Amino acid sequence: QVQLLESGGGLVQAGGSLRLSCAASGRSSSDYAMGWFRQAPGKEREFVTTINWSGVITYYADSVKDRFTISKDNAKDTVYLQMNSLKLEDTAVYYCAARRGRGSTVFREYDYWGQGTQVTVSS
Repeated sequence: QVQLLESGGGLVQAGGSLRLSCAASGRSSSDYAMGWFRQAPGKEREFVTTINWSGVITYYADSVKDRFTISKDNAKDTVYLQMNSLKLEDTAVYYCAARRGRGSTVFREYDYWGQGTQVTVSS
């Protein structure tokens, strides 16, 4: 079992930055690929980015590429999402997720989820 706890969300103006953190407890996150997903009101949960167990391989949704950066500190069992140049459309609840094996863009393929953290981008 892995428990995930996100933090770092908040209110930011468009063009600003936020860094989300996802702390894992239970089993070590070094055994898992991690992903970030987001869900805006009235919309389906969408893939943002994923990182493999070692932290070497990453993949991003086109909508966040070159603006967001995922990283993984296995020593701290923590995954980070650095979000720069935030846009209004980035407003959503952001969820951290973990799965064994490779990273995935499909939310149903993840086994463990955090409770989410709200990110609100204002004009």
